[in-house]
Amino acid sequence: MTVMESISARTDTCASAPEAHPRPEGQDHYTISEVVAFTGLTAHTLRWYERIGLMPHVDRSHTGQRRFRNRDLDWLAFVGKLRLTGMPVADMVRYAELLREGDHTFAERQELLETTRRDVRTRIAELQGTLAVLDFKIDFYGGARAASEPERV
Repeated sequence: MTVMESISARTDTCASAPEAHPRPEGQDHYTISEVVAFTGLTAHTLRWYERIGLMPHVDRSHTGQRRFRNRDLDWLAFVGKLRLTGMPVADMVRYAELLREGDHTFAERQELLETTRRDVRTRIAELQGTLAVLDFKIDFYGGARAASEPERV
């Protein structure tokens, strides 16, 4: 199998590989309240994600109740990571649309993620500079306080 065949054979479920969801073994159907408990998102947010196209189609039970699946939890974990990067919601929705369009959108999806990665690296560098200033000030005040304390014998 060639590299491209291997890539095409994979499904982009957007699972964030490092962390697994705290799910009951063997279960693959969840109510909205269970998803709220697993993700920390509100039911309102989940419905909004679905309404704006950020969530793929969520199955419904015969009574119309949403039935989320493990792939939905994987997707929500990925969206959570994207939110932490500061990616605009419009870009997340665009990514979701590209994902639904299929494999021919790999390059566009990659570019969206690379742009986000550049933004994250810039923010990390800014935060490291800020941390250095804080460390300097903390050390300064620690030294100044120690110098102003009377010597104990």
